[in-house]
Amino acid sequence: MAELARDFSYERDLAFFVVQIGLSRAEFDMLTEKEKMFIRKEHENKFMKDTTWTRNAVLNAEANINRKKGKKFIELFPKKNLADKEYNENAVKNILEMEATKGKGWVDLVYKANGMKKPIPKGKG
Repeated sequence: MAELARDFSYERDLAFFVVQIGLSRAEFDMLTEKEKMFIRKEHENKFMKDTTWTRNAVLNAEANINRKKGKKFIELFPKKNLADKEYNENAVKNILEMEATKGKGWVDLVYKANGMKKPIPKGKG
């Protein structure tokens, strides 16, 4: 009777790691408690992310099914605008020119205007 009353945490953990993660018993026995904890947490995060994606897909499909006639189709993964390479290259070029002529004092002004302290690089502080 005492055998039935004992804690089955080892067996419960073994079952979880074998069924959900796909580890063998030998691999499971090699894991430390800390590693098991991190694997459980990552599995939970993956489950939540997958569930959220499924929910979003179902809601999107339902919205598209029930949309009014002539209304635009709602994309599940809307396309994002790509960064304007030419604009970014020009901005970097302008900043480098400004730093060459006026120095990097503008960085201090940006921090000051935002009420922030300038970070001290590691090794100097």
